[in-house]
Amino acid sequence: MAEGLHGLPGAAAPGDHLQTIWQLWLPGHQLAEGDDPIHDPYSFRPEAEPRVNFAGWPFSIPFWPLHALLGTILSWNAFVLLGYLGAGGFTFLWLRAVGLPTGAALVGGLAFALAPYRAVQSGAGHLLGWTAMLLPLSLWAWERRRPWLAALALASIPLSGQVHLALGAIPFFVLYALLRLRGGSRRWVAGAVGGAAAAGLLVWALSIRDSIGETRSFSSVDRYSADLADFVARDPRHGLEPFVLLGWLTPLVALAALALVRSRLTLVLALGAVIPMLLALGANLPGYEALWHLPGLHSTRVPERFMPIACLSIAGLVAIAVSRLPWRAAPLVALALIAVDLRLGVTAVHPTAADEHNRAYAAIPKAPLGRLLELPVRKPNRQEGSVYLYYAMQAPRERPAGYSTVAPKQAARVLDELRPCADARSLSDLGVRLLAVYGPPRCGVAGRLLARDGPISLYEAYIPVAW
Repeated sequence: MAEGLHGLPGAAAPGDHLQTIWQLWLPGHQLAEGDDPIHDPYSFRPEAEPRVNFAGWPFSIPFWPLHALLGTILSWNAFVLLGYLGAGGFTFLWLRAVGLPTGAALVGGLAFALAPYRAVQSGAGHLLGWTAMLLPLSLWAWERRRPWLAALALASIPLSGQVHLALGAIPFFVLYALLRLRGGSRRWVAGAVGGAAAAGLLVWALSIRDSIGETRSFSSVDRYSADLADFVARDPRHGLEPFVLLGWLTPLVALAALALVRSRLTLVLALGAVIPMLLALGANLPGYEALWHLPGLHSTRVPERFMPIACLSIAGLVAIAVSRLPWRAAPLVALALIAVDLRLGVTAVHPTAADEHNRAYAAIPKAPLGRLLELPVRKPNRQEGSVYLYYAMQAPRERPAGYSTVAPKQAARVLDELRPCADARSLSDLGVRLLAVYGPPRCGVAGRLLARDGPISLYEAYIPVAW
């Protein structure tokens, strides 16, 4: 259950879901081996030291037992479904905590769970789709006077690698908490925000700084910016990133809530809906480029990353509007209407080729024969490299390559040198002794080694390299 992209026949289809599976699987694998569960000891070696696997927190904790029980593919499918349950469930708990009746809270929970942006991000395999549930969790914890849990949930947003979302989630939480203060709680607001900000700085220092994602050009922002039509279009006109459909009914119901109820809660939810929507326009919003050059945003490229805040705020407003309807059956009718309006939320995933047990990788001996390199060599931020990362689960060993938009700059330079034609000397210097060849080799050492036997595909053999 993923985006449904197509790749090589018989192989796993590329996509960010493969990267996410790897990141969630790695901590449990490391613990089972008696090793450090925090770092990734396999990717970009030997160019970089083992890097912190921030995306493993906190969702690798439930993924580990799922993987042990169900295997890779079924555990991923279960994880996708649990993402809907977590997003809707935490939103329901938060709305009940603010005093809304059960039926209205269920409607709000469904509206957030099926929010097309959140669901499509989950279908694409972006952890943003799951990390979004930490925001209603933090609000519920605040309402229930559990500031330690609110701080942990808020800090976990950047700690999971979603620093862009954290740049919006932290001020949104501050505004919400200040407008719903209780006696003596200001210091808890400061503590929660300080912890989340420190977590974000930690991720920046250990992952983003000195990586290929540290600085970006504004042209990449322009590429992913939404326009006004994207807020109502039911087709991803410009790809999945600018897909910011809010539904057709839910925005109208949210506006009705603003007309029916004037309170601090509706004020903060209105701001939480409007500001992320404006920022999602990116290059199409006058003045956004100047804002983008501020510290923090300058390393971002997808303006829509704040949209989970808007989705949650609209879900909250929808629940408030439903709570004001006098008809007792109104929540049931609203549930049906919201489900129809947001039906894209349950069609965001498709049957996707998985190739859980690949014969070539299964044939690689467990003995430490050296590092492994897949050919052709991909740039570290190219989605095709996600397939290599996924197969690393079947044959975990050090690799010069990897798949990450925040790959170390030195690793990216090495891969650029290898991409045209990997030669024996460069591979030897990197300690590469194994090659996995995807399709006929075109040049370099793999072509010379295989010339006597003809093309050997990934699905037939691995190639031990002898010097």
